[in-house]
Amino acid sequence: MIMSVVSLNLFPIISSRPSLSINRASTPKLLRKTSSSTNMFFCVDQISKNFSSAPHWSANNRKNGGMPEKNSVSITKSQLSPKVHEGLGIVEYFSGKKLLVTGATGFLAKVLVEKILRTMPEVDKIFLLIKAKDKEAAMERLMNEIINTELFKCLREKHGALFESFISSKLVPVAGNMCEMNIGIEEDVANLVAGEVDVIINSAATTTFDERFDVALDINTKGAARIINFAKKCEKLKLYVHVSTAYASRQIEGKIIEESFGKGHYVANSAGMNETLYKHVHGLDIETEIKLASEMLESFKENEIDQNLKDLGMSRARNYGWQNTYSFTKAMGEMVVEDTKGELPVIIIRPSIIESTLKEPIPGWIEGNRMMDPIILLYGKGKLPGFFVNPNMALDVVPADIVVNSILATIAKHGGKESKLEDSNSNDHVYQITSSVANPLIMRDLVDLAYQHFCISPCFDREGNPIQISAFKLFTSIEDWLSCMKSTNSNDEISPKQELIRRKSIEHFKYMANLYQPYTTFDGRFDNNKVEKLLECLSEEERKEFQFDVSCIDWKHYITRVHFHGVRKHVMKETALK
Repeated sequence: MIMSVVSLNLFPIISSRPSLSINRASTPKLLRKTSSSTNMFFCVDQISKNFSSAPHWSANNRKNGGMPEKNSVSITKSQLSPKVHEGLGIVEYFSGKKLLVTGATGFLAKVLVEKILRTMPEVDKIFLLIKAKDKEAAMERLMNEIINTELFKCLREKHGALFESFISSKLVPVAGNMCEMNIGIEEDVANLVAGEVDVIINSAATTTFDERFDVALDINTKGAARIINFAKKCEKLKLYVHVSTAYASRQIEGKIIEESFGKGHYVANSAGMNETLYKHVHGLDIETEIKLASEMLESFKENEIDQNLKDLGMSRARNYGWQNTYSFTKAMGEMVVEDTKGELPVIIIRPSIIESTLKEPIPGWIEGNRMMDPIILLYGKGKLPGFFVNPNMALDVVPADIVVNSILATIAKHGGKESKLEDSNSNDHVYQITSSVANPLIMRDLVDLAYQHFCISPCFDREGNPIQISAFKLFTSIEDWLSCMKSTNSNDEISPKQELIRRKSIEHFKYMANLYQPYTTFDGRFDNNKVEKLLECLSEEERKEFQFDVSCIDWKHYITRVHFHGVRKHVMKETALK
C-alpha cells in the first residue's frame, strides 16, 4: 500500500541529521469460566461485551483475594457513586490534541496508537518518533512495522477505502534518535513540533535484561534527560508521560507501593551538593555510573567490550539491589525525570510484565518473545522439562490493551489544569499497572495451564509429529534444574559434535537461569491502588471502551485460549493451531 502524500504537505516528515481443569484447594477461585460475545465495532470475538455488567466479571466482591463468588450479583461502582456518570472525559480530552510518542515502533506504542485512532478519531495528530536516518527511512518503518501489521486490521476494515487518507491525516513519522541531543530531530522541525504538541508519551526503551551498560544508560537513563529537555521547549505541553517498569523498584518482597524515587540522585544544587541526599538509594550517583561505562569503553579491545559492558551493567545493578541492567537503568531514568522536570506536569507509568492483548483490537496480538514466553515455548517443544521457580509466587502479568487503557485514563485525569495542584504531592503522579495484588496469577497454576495447552494444541517436530510433553516440573534450586538438564540423554551415544552442542546448551540454560532467578524467586506484590481508584472515575460508557480492571481477567481463558495461541501465531508464525 502506498500512503497518501496529503499528510506530508500538512506537516513535514523530519529526518535525523547524521486436562482442562485445575482442582487445587489452594487456589479454587483463581480460574473462572467466561462467556463470550461479539462486538461488531472491534471486529473480534470478545471475552465479554461489558466487563462491569456480567456477574462473573465483578470486581467489587473482594472476598477470597478479590475473586467473585460464583453467580454473585454485581453492584457497579457507578451505583455507589453518582460522580462516575460524569467520567474522566477521555474521548473529549483527546479531541483536537497533538501527541508525540517515542519508541513508536515498539510493542506497547503500536497498541497505544491503534487504540487512539480507533476509538478517538478526533485526535488532531500523533507525531511518531522513529529511529531512522532520514524521512524516507522513517516512512518505510512506519508502513512496514506499524501500519501494515495485523494490529491495524480492524481499523483498516472500519475505514475501508478511506483508511489510507485517514492514516495520512493523523500520523506524522518523525525521524530522530533518543540517543542524540534534541532527541535527534532537526532543529527547524523540532521547533515546529515543540510549538504544537500537547502531550508527550515516552515509551522508548531497551528492555533486554542484560543489555550493554553503556547502551542501556544511553536510552533508558540519558534518554530520559534528553526528552525532558525537549519537553521543556514545548510551549503548549499539558503533560509528559514517562513509561517505566514496576521492577524499577528495588523491593523484592511484601507489598510494593506506588512511590517515586524523589530527588537528589542526578542533579546537584548550586552549592554542589545533592538537594535530598539519596532518599531511597544510598550512595547511588548517576553521573558516576555513566562515567564507569564510558571509562570501560576506552579500557578494552573491541572483541572484549560487549561482554565486559554486559557484565558491568549486571554487576552495578545487583550491587544496588536491582534485578538486572534493564530495571536499574529504567529506575535511574525515573530519577532523572524527578530531578530535572522542574515545573513540567509529569506522570510515571509502571507496568509489570506486558503480554499479549486480552481482546483489543484482536485477542492475543503480540510481538517478540517476552518475559515468560521463551521458557514456556521451549517446554512446549520438549526442550525443557521445567524450570527453577517458586511455585507459590505471583507472576505479575498485564495484557497490553489493559496497560494502554490505563495510560489513556491517567492522561485524561492529569492532563487538565485542575490536576496540577494535586500532582505537586510527591507520589500522586506514580501509577503501577499491575495484577499481583488485585488478581494474582500463581506460578504453579500458570505451568499447569501451559501443560494443558500443549496437550490439546501440541507443537510438532520436523517430521510433523506432535511433541509429547510431561507435566511441567518445578525445581527448588538452579543446581537441581541443571542436574536434570545434564542427565537428559546422558546415557545415549552421541558424536563429539553433538556433545559440544549439548554442553553449550547447558551453559546457555545456566546463564538463562541466573538471568531469570530474580523474577522466578520474586516474593513481592505490586500494589495498584491508584489505578483502582482511577477505575472508579470512569463513566459506564468509558468502562465499555477503556476497561482496565485487572481483577476481571480470567487467567485460564487468557493463558490457554488467548496468550499462548497469540505467541505461537504472531511470534512463532505457526499456521495451524487447534
